[in-house]
Amino acid sequence: MNWRKWLDGFALAGKGILLATREKKFWYGFIPAFLFFGFLMNLLSGGFAKFELMSALGFPSSLQILWNSFIATFGIGQVFLDWLPIFAISVMQGILIGLIVLLWNRKHEQNSANLEKAGIITGLIALGAGCPTCGTTLLTPLLGTIFSTSSLAATGTISTIVTWAAIIIAILSLKRLGEEAYVIIINEKYLAKKRKKEQSEKNI
Repeated sequence: MNWRKWLDGFALAGKGILLATREKKFWYGFIPAFLFFGFLMNLLSGGFAKFELMSALGFPSSLQILWNSFIATFGIGQVFLDWLPIFAISVMQGILIGLIVLLWNRKHEQNSANLEKAGIITGLIALGAGCPTCGTTLLTPLLGTIFSTSSLAATGTISTIVTWAAIIIAILSLKRLGEEAYVIIINEKYLAKKRKKEQSEKNI
C-alpha cells in the first residue's frame, strides 16, 4: 500500500470537508444529524434502562429524561470520558450526512449507497453505544436473550469492537466523500471563473 498516497487522500478529504462547511446545504444535513445522533446515543447509553424508567415515571418525568439526553450531547451533566466518544461519533456522523446532502444533487445513485452505509454505521454505533465507566451497552440485553448470564462477560469487548468498526467505516466514508466534495467544489469554482471570463470577453 502506498502510505504517502493514502495520507494525501486524507489531507485532500480534510480540505474538501472544510470547503463543504462554507456551503449552506452542508449545515442542513450536519446540524439535524449531529443533534439526532447525539440525543439517540445518550438515550441508549444505559441500554434500555431509560425506557424502563420512562415507563415507570409517566409522561412529565419522561420529558425530563428526554431533555437530559438531548443536552448531554453538549456535555451537560456528563462524565467527560462518557461524553467525549459520543460527541466525537455524533460529529463524524453529522459531517457524513452533511456531505451526503451537499453532494446529493450531483451524484444521486452514489449517495443513495452512501445513505445506506450511513445507516449501517448508525446501527453499529447504536449497538455499541454505552457508558464506558459503568460498562452498560445495548448488547447486554440482546446477548442476554441468546446466551447464558455467564456469557455476558464478553459483552464489553464485543461492544468495543462494534463501536470501533463503526468508527473505522465512518472515517473511510468521510475520506471518500471529502475527496469527492473537494473535486466537485473546486471544479465548480473553476467553471464559474471560466464562464465569468468568457462573459467579460464577449462584453468587450
